[in-house]
Amino acid sequence: MPQSQRFLAALEANGYDWFGGVPCSLLRGVIRRFDNEPRWGYVSAVREDSAVGLAAGAAMAGRQPVVFMQNSGLGVCVNALVSLNAIYEIPSLLVISWRGEGGKDAPEHIVMGDIMKPMLDLMNVPSRVLSADTLEDDVAWTAATIRETRLPAALIVPKGILDAAS
Repeated sequence: MPQSQRFLAALEANGYDWFGGVPCSLLRGVIRRFDNEPRWGYVSAVREDSAVGLAAGAAMAGRQPVVFMQNSGLGVCVNALVSLNAIYEIPSLLVISWRGEGGKDAPEHIVMGDIMKPMLDLMNVPSRVLSADTLEDDVAWTAATIRETRLPAALIVPKGILDAAS
């Protein structure tokens, strides 16, 4: 089974049922599935903070939201995550592509790649790096963490995990 399909199956098996965000090439396998399979109801947002706000509304309506973004988008949505999700205990899974991992990418991606994990830690957003070997366990960990804390948690996606549709 393709990794993007495995990932979506794991999300669904763990109760995630609302999907939105801003596309990134490192997430293109999943985004292509969303585009090709309307059953997912993916909401494409113009900015990451808008996606976080939409996901907050979905959570308040009883859904389990997932927000997809590039790590540069994490910087865009810091205020929403801190002043909305954290204060009002609004859970959401953040799926964040790891642009700049290992110092290989455009300069702006390298900087964000270096500070992404410390930013998540500073905002008290628990995170885990998604691995092909532990994909289902990683998704299950996020679901358990979110249920326990009622706050966002993040999966950091390295290059090569979710960027192919097949």
